[in-house]
Amino acid sequence: MTNTIPASRFLTQMRARAPLVQCITNYVAMNIAANVMLAAGASPAMVHAPEEAGEFAGIAGALTINIGTLSTQWIAGMEAAAKAANAAGKPWALDPVAHYATGFRRDATRSLMGLKPAIIRANASEIIALAGGTGAGKGVDSGDSVEFAEQSAILLARQHRAVVAVTGEVDFVTDGLRSAHIHGGSALMPKITALGCSLTCLVGAFVAVRPDAPFDATIAALATFAAAGTEAAKLAEGPGSFQWRFLDALAALDPAALDATVTTA
Repeated sequence: MTNTIPASRFLTQMRARAPLVQCITNYVAMNIAANVMLAAGASPAMVHAPEEAGEFAGIAGALTINIGTLSTQWIAGMEAAAKAANAAGKPWALDPVAHYATGFRRDATRSLMGLKPAIIRANASEIIALAGGTGAGKGVDSGDSVEFAEQSAILLARQHRAVVAVTGEVDFVTDGLRSAHIHGGSALMPKITALGCSLTCLVGAFVAVRPDAPFDATIAALATFAAAGTEAAKLAEGPGSFQWRFLDALAALDPAALDATVTTA
């Protein structure tokens, strides 16, 4: 029997608290990610330098790490922040962008996975590869369907005791025991650079408010994205107009619109 999760409750709580989230993301994503967070109701902080990343993680409500544009210095900041978040009992989310592409990325991802992220958000090919399989990814783009990655996501969630979110045409979220699908969004969303990276930051905002419920919080973040994407697409004429309409849709989103996007098995 299919049930609906009250994702609307999480959006209302997140907006009421406007959580501070440390977003260690890539150069391409910084601007759109910050704007997405502000439009949704959260407070982003793009703090990544190793000299301060660890200290700031103790201040923030949650941490998100995206490896899109890596450097040795950025990795040091990521590791310092993840260790500090763990020490402070703050949840953190990992976005392992194209982690399979080079040895440098594989090593960085292996190190970060060892620091126990509470949530892993990635596309289907990234999740399949992270679970030890062989996907059809090409750079940062997925070559696999979300459905094909679901068993890999469940395995990964069980192995690492984390919530795993696979995003695509229909998103899939699992904690290894429970699972949910999120419907909605728009075919224009992949045409906007770093929109997926922005979603990882938004997951951090929701889990900052409800660290006791990372599975439900992740679903609520994805449902927020899907509902805003559906609304923005109604009048968008292409990727350019979709981007600003998406931000407006996030800001104006009625929490009640979220619940219809989510189904659980």
